[in-house]
Amino acid sequence: MTISIYDMDRTITRSGTWTPWLKFWARREAPWRLLLVPLLAGALIGYAARLITRARLKEIGHRLFMGRRVGRTRLLAAADAYADKVIATNIFAGALAQIAADRAEGQRLVLATASNEYYVRAIAAKLGIDDVIATASRWDDDHLHHRLGGDNCYGDIKRVLVEAWLEREALAGEPVRFYSDHVSDRPVFELAEASGGEAVAANPSKALRQLAQERGWRIVDWGQPARSFFERA
Repeated sequence: MTISIYDMDRTITRSGTWTPWLKFWARREAPWRLLLVPLLAGALIGYAARLITRARLKEIGHRLFMGRRVGRTRLLAAADAYADKVIATNIFAGALAQIAADRAEGQRLVLATASNEYYVRAIAAKLGIDDVIATASRWDDDHLHHRLGGDNCYGDIKRVLVEAWLEREALAGEPVRFYSDHVSDRPVFELAEASGGEAVAANPSKALRQLAQERGWRIVDWGQPARSFFERA
């Protein structure tokens, strides 16, 4: 085994990180934007009704709570502070222990998540994870735009992005160990299995636990995740 890839929300963290990030940003940078919570609630309802995509929901949430453009220095300072909060309050101890064990094995550690890359990188750095595969945002010079810079890193798209990363790093065909809590990551679990690596269902949802039992995948329980219909990634 040479590569360990981790999902983030509810795999390493107890709860989702996107809505808490938006609230954190607004409280820190523009408290008046908290008045726009009802508009975000409307967008969440639209997403739940499948009237808008998750990618579009992320763009709307960003536009409401962060504005159209944010300077890089300001953003990185807030992301670093948010990462400190996540590490202090929202991480499974079992996940930290597994990351440390994989590192001790000499594994290359990767975080692959649908969450936004601009704050995921800050969290990954504090976990000691150098490689990140996440939902990219658009940058205009030194300013982050509210539009995404690519596809939402979820489901089949996550597998495509993981495979592209493996190709870029000259690691295609290497055994992969993959950890996730959700059945939406089935394509990446199957990639890990096909590589001769290992699929690990961590804190699995009901559907993933059933699939893992059927496929003979290892199951680990690091704690009880906080489930949210609106943050299914």
